[in-house]
Amino acid sequence: MRTREPRLRVRGSSTGRPIMVLLDLLGRRMTLRILWELRDNRSLTFRALQDAAATNPSVLNLRLKELRAAGLVVHETSGYALTHMGRQLLATLLPLNDWAKEWAKTLATALRSVGRGSVRRRRF
Repeated sequence: MRTREPRLRVRGSSTGRPIMVLLDLLGRRMTLRILWELRDNRSLTFRALQDAAATNPSVLNLRLKELRAAGLVVHETSGYALTHMGRQLLATLLPLNDWAKEWAKTLATALRSVGRGSVRRRRF
């Protein structure tokens, strides 16, 4: 496993800019879910985290290794927990969650006003 760190190339970016490295890490399957489950200064065992995130053990193990290498998660005697940087990251992402809720309401209102049948949906 290669540690994701600034200045190294990542998927979609040859620059290795810190934001691109972070977005690459956060875009991996189950990464955001793991961070979310560890919110509120909770510490969870591997089994509890696996149950909470509803994922298979190999994916969870890989993501925990990546998050530990990135300095966002630590393994303590009581289980896995967010580091100070992990808590800061989650606090930074929470306003994005609020924005997304407002965006979803606005989008739903717009779709209702034009009628769902007249809006052509594209799959990306």
